[in-house]
Amino acid sequence: MKRWFPLALMVLLLLPAFAAAQGLPTITLGVQESTEPGQVSTTLQVIVLLTVLSMAPAILLMTTGFTRIVIVLSFVRQAMGTQQAPSNQIVVGLAMFLTFFVMAPVFNQINDNALQPYLAKKINQEQALKKALEPVREFMFAQVGEKDLQLLVDISHAKQPETKKDLSLLTLIPAFMLSEIKRAFEMGFLIFVPFLVIDMVVASILMAMGMMMLPPIIISLPFKILLFILVDGWSLVIGSLVQSFG
Repeated sequence: MKRWFPLALMVLLLLPAFAAAQGLPTITLGVQESTEPGQVSTTLQVIVLLTVLSMAPAILLMTTGFTRIVIVLSFVRQAMGTQQAPSNQIVVGLAMFLTFFVMAPVFNQINDNALQPYLAKKINQEQALKKALEPVREFMFAQVGEKDLQLLVDISHAKQPETKKDLSLLTLIPAFMLSEIKRAFEMGFLIFVPFLVIDMVVASILMAMGMMMLPPIIISLPFKILLFILVDGWSLVIGSLVQSFG
């Protein structure tokens, strides 16, 4: 499993660049009688690889900035109290394209250092895998917190790594995700504060007027939307999100 996980990760990360460079590939499936033991072994390897690739969406989410982006955008919608505006499809779609925008330098490095040399037969599969994982690991190391890394190392009871190369992907990825979730919640708290103030002010005014039966959210919602428009909220949120990966 440890061998196939990095390979599946590399294949997933190389798919956009490969599709752009070579066009969409065609896949032909067939069942034939095996005549050598090596064919059976190859078949089992393909089955294992396809099984790991079934987790491709999860791998894409775990190793990129998608987690932080989609959580922050969800917090924005909840803070304004607009229910399903924007809808889940729009939030996820925006988060996905912002992820591609943020990860573009990493994907370009993978394409230049791993995919193109491999397609040109200048390096073998093992070398391509190693070169493809290097920018991904560097991106995760740049975003992960030291406390989160140490927590996962302690939980795994593994030997204390001396360098970045000594740290396994199976330890780095959950530590990276934990850091992304924590950072997203910190940003979400800052987003909630001004909207919470508006809710408290509106609720206090309604109580002073004796209109306790009127839900404050009905009155505060237009003011929160107006505030968000006046400060150009979407540009501030998106700008802060993208810059937080710098």
